[in-house]
Amino acid sequence: MIPQLKPYLEPGRWEAGCDEAGRGPLAGPVYAAAVILPPDFHHPLLNDSKQMSEKAREELRPIIEKEAVAWAVEAVSAQEIDQLNILWASVTGMQRAVLRLNPAPAFLLIDGNKFRPFGPYGFKDYRTVVHGDATFASIAAASVLAKTYRDDFMRQIARDYPQYGWDRNMGYPTPEHIEAIRKYGYTPWHRKSFHVKELEPSLF
Repeated sequence: MIPQLKPYLEPGRWEAGCDEAGRGPLAGPVYAAAVILPPDFHHPLLNDSKQMSEKAREELRPIIEKEAVAWAVEAVSAQEIDQLNILWASVTGMQRAVLRLNPAPAFLLIDGNKFRPFGPYGFKDYRTVVHGDATFASIAAASVLAKTYRDDFMRQIARDYPQYGWDRNMGYPTPEHIEAIRKYGYTPWHRKSFHVKELEPSLF
């Protein structure tokens, strides 16, 4: 079934869709993307990136990059996540991506339910949309870019730490990943503020 994504909230203005990837993993940055699509953009593969196959995401990424009016991707490190917490680290990543867009958007569509004004222009014109990546095409496009860029990065750093299986689990708390932490400890890429129940010392 082809998803019915909305092309915009209001016609006649540049709207940037914003989304992130990697809030749940124990390791690696969180990635955020902002995308302004032309109002007539349509592609049958475009959907919430979590509902797409890896192959479909990889196929769609260069199409989005080529046809978008503007796009940007930003990473927020594990250290920043530990300082800010994962929610505001994700918001910070989206804000940084928005500031790199040229032309600047007139309005922001934010996946989720949390955001805040920022930047030299205030950027007070935004709407948070729960399940926005399954609602608006621009947010879905941002979700594809954030996810594919993050997966590429996790595969890259997995070469230096192959025992954690990041090329397979992308830093998520799989049994393989948790067992590797138990055996080898944490790396500089791990989020120290994330606590895993399975790694907590037992009283018995």
